[in-house]
Amino acid sequence: MADLSVELAPKHKSGLRLANPVLTASGTFGYGTEYAGLIDIQRLGGIVSKGITEHPRKGNVQPRMAETPAGMLNSIGLQNVGIHSVVADKAPMWAQWQVPVIVNISGESVDEFRRMADALEGVDGIAGIEVNISCPNVDQGGLEFGADPAAAAEVTRAVKRISSLPVLVKLTPNVTDIRAVALAVEEAGADALTVMNTVVGMTINVRQRRPSIGRGHGGLSGPAIKPVAVYNTWRVAHVVQIPVIGCGGITGPNDALEFLMAGAAAVQVGTATFTDPTTAIRVIDGLGQYLDQQGVASVSDIVGVAWGER
Repeated sequence: MADLSVELAPKHKSGLRLANPVLTASGTFGYGTEYAGLIDIQRLGGIVSKGITEHPRKGNVQPRMAETPAGMLNSIGLQNVGIHSVVADKAPMWAQWQVPVIVNISGESVDEFRRMADALEGVDGIAGIEVNISCPNVDQGGLEFGADPAAAAEVTRAVKRISSLPVLVKLTPNVTDIRAVALAVEEAGADALTVMNTVVGMTINVRQRRPSIGRGHGGLSGPAIKPVAVYNTWRVAHVVQIPVIGCGGITGPNDALEFLMAGAAAVQVGTATFTDPTTAIRVIDGLGQYLDQQGVASVSDIVGVAWGER
């Protein structure tokens, strides 16, 4: 049986070892408890929480979601209970699980990111932080940080100075060259990179003669963006020396294999969870079956194989 385990933070003193390379993506799995009765969450490689802000947020105006061919648009606006409720109410539950939980944090300023990282320091049940500098659905923060290499590095550096946890940084595809941001946050100390967040898009309700999303635009996710996500994973993995987590449009094992072969050390399953909550489990099982059938000893042996001779 092939070894599916992966190390997501090899340069961190504590590391971040996962039993397999399949995590759930932020914003699609709630706080994990919502799916606990539907699947065996202990089989997951990891869980990434929905985006958390310093204070509770009600989110954006309705409607917040719209179906598109091969995907969906969303503009939830980071609706969440706030970092202090997460620490008080969610973390004690996570501490009882065997699966690592990574908290996705989003802020409007460098100081806010710093304060949230500090609030998570020393809290049982939290295995890592995913810094969200790429949300397209808020007016402040989000893309303001993710599209500017210097700003992205400043946020990363601030979180790393405070936190003893492994720090992942989630990148946006809504830039001219994602590699510049990736290199900047790597130099600032990021332990791993998540590639990528949603692609900004819009649809029009022709009967109402207005955008389908209340805020106008939203983030496109689902199978429609998978080729973009695989390409960006390929590009980033070629230039950084830290693990890359591929994310965008995964619906089954073959999709995950594409990301791994493009250079990702792990993957995140997102939108597909809405239509089939067992998607991540199917991906895990399918990866194991593929590796066994191919006679591959470890999942790490297929990372980046599509590059050819290196």
